[in-house]
Amino acid sequence: MHCELLPDCLNNIFEFLEDDKGTLYSCLLVNRLWCKFSVRILWRKNIWDLRYNYTKSSKVLGTLISCLPNESRDLLYKNKIFIPTPTTKTPLFDYVSFCKFISIDEINIMIENYQEISDDGDDDNDNDYDNDDDSDSDNDCNDSNDSSNSSNNNNNNNNNNYDNINNDDKKDLILIAQEIIKMFMKKIPSLKKLNYYLNPNEINYEILFIEFPGAKNCLMNLSELNCNSDIQSEFFYQMSKFCHNIQSLTIKFGEKVSNGLNDLIISQKNLKNVSLKQSHHDWTDIIPSLIKHSNTITKLLLKGKNDHKPLTFITNFINLKELIITFDYLNATLKDFKDELRYFHFQKLQKLKFSFGCPRSDILIDFIKINGKNLNYLYINRYDNLLNISISKLCPNLKFLYTIFIDKKSLIDILNGCQLLECIQVMCGRLHIKEKDMLEAIVKYSPKCFHELRLYNYAKSNILSKDLDSFFINWSNRIPQKSITFICLNVFDDLEKRNMKIIEKYRKLGVIKNAKTYL
Repeated sequence: MHCELLPDCLNNIFEFLEDDKGTLYSCLLVNRLWCKFSVRILWRKNIWDLRYNYTKSSKVLGTLISCLPNESRDLLYKNKIFIPTPTTKTPLFDYVSFCKFISIDEINIMIENYQEISDDGDDDNDNDYDNDDDSDSDNDCNDSNDSSNSSNNNNNNNNNNYDNINNDDKKDLILIAQEIIKMFMKKIPSLKKLNYYLNPNEINYEILFIEFPGAKNCLMNLSELNCNSDIQSEFFYQMSKFCHNIQSLTIKFGEKVSNGLNDLIISQKNLKNVSLKQSHHDWTDIIPSLIKHSNTITKLLLKGKNDHKPLTFITNFINLKELIITFDYLNATLKDFKDELRYFHFQKLQKLKFSFGCPRSDILIDFIKINGKNLNYLYINRYDNLLNISISKLCPNLKFLYTIFIDKKSLIDILNGCQLLECIQVMCGRLHIKEKDMLEAIVKYSPKCFHELRLYNYAKSNILSKDLDSFFINWSNRIPQKSITFICLNVFDDLEKRNMKIIEKYRKLGVIKNAKTYL
């Protein structure tokens, strides 16, 4: 007896597959209902990331052009702008209405990619738009392999010389962007995420789309905004009047801070996650506005080129759960940590990460004496034996850890002291712990809940096949049995073929749950 899943049940299954693009692509041609569910989820957030993928960007642009209202297409036609579309028929779905995420910079990149192809006289891409009349998917999303094929061929094509584009062509590109964004504003009932980054070295796409029809309704319930600090003030001013539900805000600081940015920050009702990324200007100008949200901000990321940026304002965020500090060089000392931050108690802090530069070890030890008990995630790019001993004694609830080891003993101390540890990232090679010693310690002393090992080789891997084989044999004999995720990142070379065969062998046996290697 033939049985079909109810639409609601089927919808829940597809929602579960939201991040599994490969499976979603495979569902496009099953039938019209499956196609609709797949397309809706794919267009929700997965149409972007187009910088190095000319084939995908051409397809997405063609589909967007086919969705434009007649007045917009007529306007492009009058300006002698002709962009191929996947089909001459009306699109099967209202693709644009499915979007919950818009990336202004990716729209610009998509259009510039098309302009480059047109200038090069590359007519081969026309074949990408051919469509079988019987296909339900319009060929719009059937590009699951495009990313891997195109990125390898086009990595060098992003070095555009925008000064060589004449003014008429620039006007055409801006007009295309304007009409596409206007369509987004009108057709998307409630946008959730907006990326609004502009590169000062590229074409000026500062389109005041906030004034387009439907923009207010589209942007009113925005929950995530990622933008430059120096985009036009009017955008921030207008947004501050009706957009009050932003929970996640990322700001890249350019040469200035636009006047309206503070107004937008102050107007928010429940700001939780803040990321400040310094390039030229720093974040000093907006600190008073952020402090207005000191009770609601729970995640703070600070990224800069040097460590001479103010940090003491962090103590205002008394409910902070995640603190991530990244400076672009290893010798950053984070001087602001030595005084007020050193002894400050963040009662709810669970995640602490220093990607590159770190405070001195004695300062870190004082900090984790006060805050270590609640931490479940700790990432510190610094070696100090006393620091590792302190972590083993003061951070009993860690689930993830990255710190530097040079010997087996300090790693064993960590594994014995942190009995809730589920994942550890270890750097091996040169002056760091030997791979054999690391594997022996992990298999013998890691807690029962441990299930993921991330191995980072800073030099050529010296791991022997017999040692790797022994590790997996011993792991399979642990009680209770738990399969392991094994991730290996090699800076200089890949693992030897023999080692790859061993990894594949134990993956098939179920000892390894997931295995990944990166160069």
